[in-house]
Amino acid sequence: MSLDGGTGVPNIDRFGVFLPSFVWNGDGPERARGIVDFAGEVEDLGFDSIFTTDHLLTARDFYSVSFLEPLTTLALVAAVTKRVRLGTSVLVLPIREPILLAKQLATLQFLSNNRIILGAGIGWYPPEYLATGVEKIHRGNRTDEILDIIVPLLEGELISYSGRFYRLDNVEIEPRTTQRPEVWIGGGSQLADPNSPELPRLAETVKQRILGAEGWIPRPTCPPELIARDRNDLFSYLAEHGRDRSGGVFDLVSAARDAIVARLRLPSTVRVAFLTTGLPRADDRADLAARLRAGVVVLHISDPA
Repeated sequence: MSLDGGTGVPNIDRFGVFLPSFVWNGDGPERARGIVDFAGEVEDLGFDSIFTTDHLLTARDFYSVSFLEPLTTLALVAAVTKRVRLGTSVLVLPIREPILLAKQLATLQFLSNNRIILGAGIGWYPPEYLATGVEKIHRGNRTDEILDIIVPLLEGELISYSGRFYRLDNVEIEPRTTQRPEVWIGGGSQLADPNSPELPRLAETVKQRILGAEGWIPRPTCPPELIARDRNDLFSYLAEHGRDRSGGVFDLVSAARDAIVARLRLPSTVRVAFLTTGLPRADDRADLAARLRAGVVVLHISDPA
């Protein structure tokens, strides 16, 4: 990966950025204008991709803001951009109904001219499962069934399906597009902390999902040394299962805040608020360099066999 002007920051077209899709108390029309302006600047500057996060409910013990619904927000961004890829990092699958989700993704893929990346995960916030009638203990199994359903639907297939949670009989989704959205699986080691809702390891079930997908999105709170450990574990797993990742490329979704924001001429209507990772970090640029040495923040691997 080449570096830009000796600054230690890789070429900008290898980066993606998180859209400021959060909403502060009292925000109004200026928030929507700011998101549109932000997306336009990101594309004009040559970034590769824009990602949105997903929080159905506000976890006030963890975040000080609420978030816009990600697929609706990406529809807005698709309308004001032409080239930049549009993704979720990550969409919480088990709280969604698969047929409606497939329809939404097919529509977004059609309207954006095949620019959608489905970053998908199981989520973690208990009230979101309760509010949508899902038991948290079943989040992994529901996610697997949803992926089993939506991937062939997005490939234009007529499918029937009989699972534990979902049953379908001769269902197909239109519009059909020339290619389905790529699927990138979120998961991996969480920052080791007694208050963390997840464990500091890459789960076997996550590796299994990645095996059938096009990419991997580690947790944004994962320190570089754990990203490197997870990456090596994942590469070994892929090799053991005959998955060639030699054609893979590395993409970075901005976790190094100021190092990326400094490249943006942000409009005054945009207030950028990055969620704390809980990592001790004196210098964002140093953190970026550490993540690059780890090898990956978002891994886009070669097409599944």
